[in-house]
Amino acid sequence: MSSQTPSLFCLLLFLLLTLSPSHAQLGVGYYHNSCPDVESIVKSAVKQKLEQTFVTAPATLRLFFHDCFVRGCDASVMLASSWNKSAEKDNPDNLSLAGDGFDTVMKAKAAVDSVPQCRNKVSCADILALATRDVIALTGGPSYAVELGRLDGRTSTRASVRHHLPHPDFKLGKLKAMFASHGLTLTDLVALSGAHTIGFSHCIRFSKRIYKFKSKSRIDPTLNLPYARQLQQMCPENVDPRMAIEMDPSTPQIFDNMYYINLQQGKGLFTSDQSLFTNARSRNIVNLFASNNTAFEEAFVAAITKLGRIGVKTGKQGEIRNDCFVLNKIS
Repeated sequence: MSSQTPSLFCLLLFLLLTLSPSHAQLGVGYYHNSCPDVESIVKSAVKQKLEQTFVTAPATLRLFFHDCFVRGCDASVMLASSWNKSAEKDNPDNLSLAGDGFDTVMKAKAAVDSVPQCRNKVSCADILALATRDVIALTGGPSYAVELGRLDGRTSTRASVRHHLPHPDFKLGKLKAMFASHGLTLTDLVALSGAHTIGFSHCIRFSKRIYKFKSKSRIDPTLNLPYARQLQQMCPENVDPRMAIEMDPSTPQIFDNMYYINLQQGKGLFTSDQSLFTNARSRNIVNLFASNNTAFEEAFVAAITKLGRIGVKTGKQGEIRNDCFVLNKIS
């Protein structure tokens, strides 16, 4: 046996242990031969949809996050319920997902499939990943290379969502544990939370902080008081539950680091937002991102790339759906 053999064996063993099969098969140029123009096709469809309504941006971004945190990034969140099985999208935690996110993927899929060479060659999961990058870039955020090669999952159940998505009232400990379960660090958590810079929320998701908090004023003391009063005006106690407001009161339609500056001022809409600043373990990261937009963008790109690798389906684990909302028929 040569002296190089043991070291070569160790290298191969290291690669096998550190790279999951799904991660190893993802690649930036995955569709170079089968659908070389997929990225420009998707971007064009996303841009057109965004011009129709800004909700396209936060809705698509949130759809990607909700998909990846439940069963992995496999577009299972898009599957419709059948007569005998409720899908992920019908779980209470997903009912607030805006229809514009689903519509963005549907329109991009139709645009891709309109090219004969590309028809039924690109997965819904990859289209969602590309559309997410595009809405971020088109609203002023960073553009980045998207790893591709995901297949669409064949399973989607309402029950699988339970305990897998962060709630607005979570504090840092719960958030950190949930993100860590997916291999995401504290810095990743703080960076991905910055997506709320273009987010929106229904009033009911934070009403407890401005009306029923356990304090003398009934308002969460970590909330900026003038901002709390402003929220009460926009969200009266008996407001229509469909009423939604922007999460960034300063630059709501620009993907920037203003979210973190808002946290420094006590203007985090959710408890889960504000806890990133009130907790000493994450405050320094918030302060860094608030003072340095480039640092935020670099950390966000690294985090969303890691997010996009969660639970990826490849090989016989999935399929390329002809219709993003329905499983392919078994021939």
